[in-house]
Amino acid sequence: MKNSEIFRRTFSHLFIIVLGIAMLYPIIWMIVSSFKPNNMIFSDPGLIPKTVTIENYISGWKGYAGTSFGKFFANSLLMCLAAIIGNLISCTMAAYAFSRLKFAGKNIWFAIMMVTLMLPGHVTLVPRYILFNTFGWVGSYLPIIVPKFMATDAFFIFLLVQFMRSLPKELEEAAIIDGCGTVGVFFRIILPLATPALVTTALFTFLWTWDDFFNHLLYLTRPEIFSVSRALRTFVGDAGSVSNWGGALAMATLSMIPLFILFFSLQKYFVQGIATTGTKG
Repeated sequence: MKNSEIFRRTFSHLFIIVLGIAMLYPIIWMIVSSFKPNNMIFSDPGLIPKTVTIENYISGWKGYAGTSFGKFFANSLLMCLAAIIGNLISCTMAAYAFSRLKFAGKNIWFAIMMVTLMLPGHVTLVPRYILFNTFGWVGSYLPIIVPKFMATDAFFIFLLVQFMRSLPKELEEAAIIDGCGTVGVFFRIILPLATPALVTTALFTFLWTWDDFFNHLLYLTRPEIFSVSRALRTFVGDAGSVSNWGGALAMATLSMIPLFILFFSLQKYFVQGIATTGTKG
């Protein structure tokens, strides 16, 4: 039994290691290829480059249509920051209402919200575009930022609802006895205790907004407002045109740095938030 247990654990660890290497290989290849000359990226697909150059980073940083890639990074950070603020404000208030307050039709509205989680985004694509185009928002950040302030991300509302339901009601009752009203309980009791779930919401919002390509392709029509994901598309030409794959890989490598920094710096809160939202008090 002892030998069998050792063999099972060894096999499990080897399988996880091999699977991890297989998942990391594309990222490692991208980073290595960003230091290869453009004409050797696909002709020399190995992980050890025969020639090392930083020309891809220099040419890629020049950007597109006279706009440097630093501007694209600033645009993405601006959108992500606004989206985080919007989701934290709107989704937190909606979650507090669903988890702690009593109002007519509460269960029905919560069920309707949960149904929207199963609705594919492509179903609402055309109506949303027509709506935003009617408002004159196409060609600006408004179609991406404004919906965040209206609690449109049902996933984050559900996540926060589950976390708030796990908080002891005795703390809320004690605060009410001490004179706190509904608003006071929300700001003084619920929000401080919901920090892990709020950090999880902020992290996911940043990741999804930063990596979003389709909405940015649809609504960001001017080079000076391009995000990083939208700007990366400019390096790859259409059929028959020249593509700057080296610049694309170099800038894609740089675009991962904020994601890694944010995730690893907030990993403790992220894991705690995900683990706790699976329970219900």
